[in-house]
Order: sequence, then C-alpha cells, then structure tokens
Amino acid sequence: MDLKKQIQLLINNAPRDGITPHLVSAISPVLISITKKLRHSQYYILQDSEESWVLTTLSNRVNPGLEKRVVYAFSTIQDVSLISPAGLDPQIVPKIVPVTHILFQMVALEPVDSIVFLETPGQTTHTVEIKRAELQNLLQQQMKQQPRGSQIPPNIA
Repeated sequence: MDLKKQIQLLINNAPRDGITPHLVSAISPVLISITKKLRHSQYYILQDSEESWVLTTLSNRVNPGLEKRVVYAFSTIQDVSLISPAGLDPQIVPKIVPVTHILFQMVALEPVDSIVFLETPGQTTHTVEIKRAELQNLLQQQMKQQPRGSQIPPNIA
C-alpha cells in the first residue's frame, strides 16, 4: 500500500471528533518524510492476546542501569524468530501494520522509547531506530507551522 493511501486510511479511520482527521492531515508530511527513510511500506508488529504491542526492554551493555523499551518492526514474518521467541507463545502473534500507522501509534504509546525497524530480511544487523521523543519533536514543529485557526490542542503529541 503506498504512503498516500496509508495516510488516507488513517484519516478515514480517525475518530470523527472534529480534530483527529485534521491532526492526521497536518502531521502527514512528517510521517511520510520518516517512512521514506525506511525500506518497506508495512512491517510485522508482535501483539499479545489483547492486541497490545509487545515491548522489549533493552539494557545498555556498558551501563546496565540504562534501559529503553522498544517495539520491533519486522520486515517479514520469518524475521520474528530472529529476535523473539514469540513463536513459542500462542498468545503473541505478528500482525502486519502499515508503516505510517506504526509511527502514528507510537506517539500515543507512553511506555515506548523507540521502534526498531529490521530492514533487511534474514538479518538483525541493519536496523533503523525511530525514537519516540524525536518523532514527537518533529510533529510538534510541524504543528507550529499550521495556521492558528486550527483547533488542534498544543499537547496532542
């Protein structure tokens, strides 16, 4: 699915609250800009039985006290087994998600520090990490460029 169709799907599925569809439209240039740095238009995300994304806590090798919580985005379903023992847990299933939807969801996922995109099928060495704080910063900058007449709350991201 191409990026414009993904954005339109986000807009179409947004709550009809008078704000969210306009918000998605306003931030779409940022979402598209980031997705162009990635190789794939959709990725597999591990979800539990309640459809929550599976978080992995990573510790810093030099300073084990430093941790970050990431969600892995796999380019193929076969790549899930490279990192996760999810295949052993019937409660955890990979679900294919359009890349713009992953980024949009990430903004709302409080406990997530980053999404780690595995870009090369069969390998764990080529990854792209998108940090939630950096994405939020880019989205806030984009929102500041919007006309003042819009009714989008400043704390949305």
